[in-house]
Amino acid sequence: MRENINDLFAFVAVATDQSFTQAAARLGISQSSLSRTVRRLEEQIGVRLLTRTTRSVSPNEAGQRLLASVGPRLHEIEAELIALSALRSRPAGTVRITASEYAAETVLWPRLATALHDYPDVKVEIVSENGFVDIAAQGLDAGVRLGESVEKDMVAVRIGPDGRLIPVASPDYLKAHAKPSTPQDLVAHTCINLRLIGSGTLYAWEFEREGRPLRVRVDGQLTFTSIALSVDAAIKGYGIAFVPAEAATAAIETGKLVALLEDWCPPISGFHLYYPSRRQQSPAFQIVVEALRHRA
Repeated sequence: MRENINDLFAFVAVATDQSFTQAAARLGISQSSLSRTVRRLEEQIGVRLLTRTTRSVSPNEAGQRLLASVGPRLHEIEAELIALSALRSRPAGTVRITASEYAAETVLWPRLATALHDYPDVKVEIVSENGFVDIAAQGLDAGVRLGESVEKDMVAVRIGPDGRLIPVASPDYLKAHAKPSTPQDLVAHTCINLRLIGSGTLYAWEFEREGRPLRVRVDGQLTFTSIALSVDAAIKGYGIAFVPAEAATAAIETGKLVALLEDWCPPISGFHLYYPSRRQQSPAFQIVVEALRHRA
């Protein structure tokens, strides 16, 4: 059975976004037209692919199977078609990248904000997620992770320097509470948690000293998905936050925050852009990679 490939693209967009509204906006078509296209595909196949309610839409068992099998293949086809734009005089195409809000704000956007002025036909979409994302399944071109977290079958391009995560607290908080001397002491403190958007779980604080790794789960009044808000809450005395050192440098230098447990906070590999090794690099993608590449 040969289905129209545009119908499959439409289904993958809806199943990935789990929304006709968002998928229609991304594809640049009306919601009603997209709905008719997906329904036509279901009628041709003879199987319902999506579970629809008044508030949500999601792939059912058959839809999940189709999404897993054709989604990555359609993405590869789309990438190959985009690669043909190399024959044009000006690079063009869309590059979709997933990254944490912090990486997007401190690395991706500052670099791209300068570079993209020269390439008006290159479009970039940044999707903020704090957890790990399957970029192929989500129809994304690349993702950003710390270098040590990039899977071995991916191409990794360094886009940021090495850094480290450190606990910080305000002087006022430390006047009322004894400084922790070990990571285990954090359990007795009021801490500011970070929730991972993708998985919905709370991040377990990770430490290491003399080759001994240690993970600590903390508790407190506040939980954020934002590094900036975590730093601000720590400055205002709401507890201890565990944040990238560079995010707290200014506050530490001005005395608004105090760094804690520094001997338990070794350097970690900086941010890397990662993408499948088999990916055909379009001119637009190459421009984005070069704009983001870290140069010491």
